[in-house]
Amino acid sequence: MSRIFVSLVLPLVALAMGVFGVVHVLQGSQPMPPIAPPVEPVRSPFGTSIAASGLVEPKFESIAIGSALSGIVLEVFVPAQSVGQLVKQGDPLFRVDDRHLKAQLSLQQANLQSAKALLAKLEAMPRTEELPPMDAKVQAMVAQRSRLLDQFERSKQLFATKAATDEELTQRRLSFEEADQKVAQTKSELDLLKAGAWKPEIEIAKAAIAVAEAQLQQTQTEIDRALVTAPVDGKVLQVLVRPGQAVSTQPGQALVLLGDTTERHVRVDIDEHDIPRFDSQAAAKAFRRGDAKTELSLRFVRLEPYVIPKKSLTGDNSERTDTRVLQAIYVIESSSVPVYVGQQLDVFIEGK
Repeated sequence: MSRIFVSLVLPLVALAMGVFGVVHVLQGSQPMPPIAPPVEPVRSPFGTSIAASGLVEPKFESIAIGSALSGIVLEVFVPAQSVGQLVKQGDPLFRVDDRHLKAQLSLQQANLQSAKALLAKLEAMPRTEELPPMDAKVQAMVAQRSRLLDQFERSKQLFATKAATDEELTQRRLSFEEADQKVAQTKSELDLLKAGAWKPEIEIAKAAIAVAEAQLQQTQTEIDRALVTAPVDGKVLQVLVRPGQAVSTQPGQALVLLGDTTERHVRVDIDEHDIPRFDSQAAAKAFRRGDAKTELSLRFVRLEPYVIPKKSLTGDNSERTDTRVLQAIYVIESSSVPVYVGQQLDVFIEGK
């Protein structure tokens, strides 16, 4: 019985397994049915076209607004939840701590008032109240000189009759000369008082006022720079600053992104190999990524005639990192579909 099993059953089992293997291989080698892509790929609407990638930007490009002063942000007038609102030129965006500048401004205002008061004092000299006492002093000195002159004359007569000594005559003479010099001195002082302030002193006072005003203007300018305002009319696209945040003046620190979205432009990167076939007057269409059915009509605006290294790569295996591109600016004509600043588009330009 075991011999019959070995000689008959095992070959049959082996034959069945072989047939099963051949059938399985034949079924597995059949081609897979075509699978529809999850997203319909974009197709060029032109027979011959230049394919390029484009980036949506505001009318005059995005304006990255930073801070002119380093410090702590005290107020943000356009908070993050208000992104998208329209602002006018000069509207405040945020303010850096300027309390020390305002205290400095108060001190400089006081210095300016002091300098102006000093100039007014010099220009008002002499005081009318100072002239009568000085006149009286001159008259008193004149009277004293007359008295001493009389005594000196009497001493000369007495000396001639030997009634006065030479020493007495000399003392009378010296007293008279001293009084005469004092009269000249008081008259000079009166003339100096009437002449008013010295001109160089007035010029120095005026220069002190100019210095105080310049310092005041400098501090006021710093206070104005602490308040960051919108340079143009536009829409707030992004706010990256918060109250209490420390900001600096380092380049590239964009705290608020602003742009004019009344017209949305597309910056199109044209590969350097396609430049000979590019025609600015040719028709151009754009498609949003993920939407191959909705066409966006583009109108040529300008060309930036400087070929630059490509910054954004599409992922194509044939694309090199040293590829250079020519940038053309198009405007999106009226469209009902939403297109956002910073959104990438697939662009097709009718080629030669």
